[in-house]
Amino acid sequence: MTIVIIKDGDAVTTTLAIAEGTLNDHASVIALARRYQADLEDFGLVRFEIRPREAGQHGGGDTEFAILNEPQSTLLLTYMRNTDIVRAFKKKLVREFWEMVQQRNQSGTSLPADYIGALEHLLASKRAEQLAIEERDNAVATKAEIGSRREATAMATASAAVREARQLRERLGMGVIQATIVAVEKALGREFGRSGWRPLKKWCEARDIKAPHVVHPTFGSVIAWPAGAWMDAYQIDLADLFGADGEQA
Repeated sequence: MTIVIIKDGDAVTTTLAIAEGTLNDHASVIALARRYQADLEDFGLVRFEIRPREAGQHGGGDTEFAILNEPQSTLLLTYMRNTDIVRAFKKKLVREFWEMVQQRNQSGTSLPADYIGALEHLLASKRAEQLAIEERDNAVATKAEIGSRREATAMATASAAVREARQLRERLGMGVIQATIVAVEKALGREFGRSGWRPLKKWCEARDIKAPHVVHPTFGSVIAWPAGAWMDAYQIDLADLFGADGEQA
């Protein structure tokens, strides 16, 4: 099963792929995406599309699904219960996003390899943005969708304090998207040694990613390495280490 595809120039996955890969019902996965849409849109606009019912199938109607970029899909997976199946899918997702970027780099039309670059790329494309807005408007045209959006807005308001706390953890280098060596060492009770940063740096350089510096009370500032680097170099899942308990999708 292919998880990551190229759509409008961006590497993305879908809630359909996530549901299949984690052995969850798609209705529950897209409901989770709707519930936390405000969180996901911290990393870009969430696009929704309608897939017509396949020929020969009976019952039901068209299927709505969400299109997610790398940070959005990674964040959505942190809200699922961390079963062995979900953990295996997370690693496959990270690897396929990385392989897709490598393929695009080799073809001479590279994708932005860091989260900020990806967001800037999306915002720079007015045509793609307008198309995404139209697709989302079509998806929420019914009364049921309007009610769903109101519910999602209410949930987002109620969880504002939680989002702020999560964003603060990211800025301090102890989040699910990026983390410092100091924070990981403290959380795991282990040391990576004086050269422990080298595999992380090598991973970032291979993808032309510039890891950001974050504030540290003792050292002034330290580097926060991306979740993909931690997974690839040390098989450490930042969602396990710093994420919430998670929700059953």
